[in-house]
Amino acid sequence: MISLVEAEQKAIEFIAEEWELSDQEKELFFIEKSRKIDDKWWYIVEVKVNNLPDKWVIQVYDDGDCDPCYTFVSPFSEAEKSNHLDHIPQKLALALQEERLGHI
Repeated sequence: MISLVEAEQKAIEFIAEEWELSDQEKELFFIEKSRKIDDKWWYIVEVKVNNLPDKWVIQVYDDGDCDPCYTFVSPFSEAEKSNHLDHIPQKLALALQEERLGHI
């Protein structure tokens, strides 16, 4: 069984691989919350990008695998899909725009 810290790292790696992000872009992620689900074999990890309200909520199993059916949460509407993205790397900004569109 992996630790909570390992589950957090796996969640960040999963997002970076999912969107083919660089190590530089991956460094902009941080963990907002994480917890082990009592009596279960997984963790819930909430990953955010510095200074943005969007987040990915990922289920990480005790073997280190991440559930590909993650949840993305954003307060932005379709018209606001590009809000606050001018200060981050372009590829990460594009990933967030796509997630925001899919969230609506």
